[in-house]
Amino acid sequence: MRDSNEVLICPACGHEMQKVYIANSELYLDICLQGCGGIFFDNREFEKLDEQSENIDEILNILDNKNFINVDQTVQRSCPSCGSLMVKNFASIKHEVEIDCCYICGGKFLDNGELMKIREQYKTEQDRSEDFNKYLLSFIKTEMDALEIERIKGETNRSGLKRVFDKCFEKIRKKF
Repeated sequence: MRDSNEVLICPACGHEMQKVYIANSELYLDICLQGCGGIFFDNREFEKLDEQSENIDEILNILDNKNFINVDQTVQRSCPSCGSLMVKNFASIKHEVEIDCCYICGGKFLDNGELMKIREQYKTEQDRSEDFNKYLLSFIKTEMDALEIERIKGETNRSGLKRVFDKCFEKIRKKF
């Protein structure tokens, strides 16, 4: 999704967000410089700045030495781009930082300081992917072990086994 010239309203504090051009990433970010310091990423922008190997010096310089207001992070927020309700999701498989995501337009809103916390988790996209793959394989192995125990106990026949496999994959789909 291309960034528009429209001024966005911060979903956390209600202040106008400023469009800030980040030259080294060639994108415009909407940053709440007069309120809470939150950052809105349009669809697919977040992935350009979420690891340590990606340069965010321009963002750090913009936010440096500013006092931002505190906001209630538990309040459900509306997407500043499309107006849909946003959903809290963890930023990575580590489940340490929750961010607001829009399932309609793909935007992501980070409260002040969350970008740095997220970047501390992984140096590169490869590190992030490897961690996710390890977690996914462990999850699948756990589910498959449970299936094998049920099969050994005789609690599942062929049709029952298919039902259990379907249940396993439904759990995986919901989790990821």
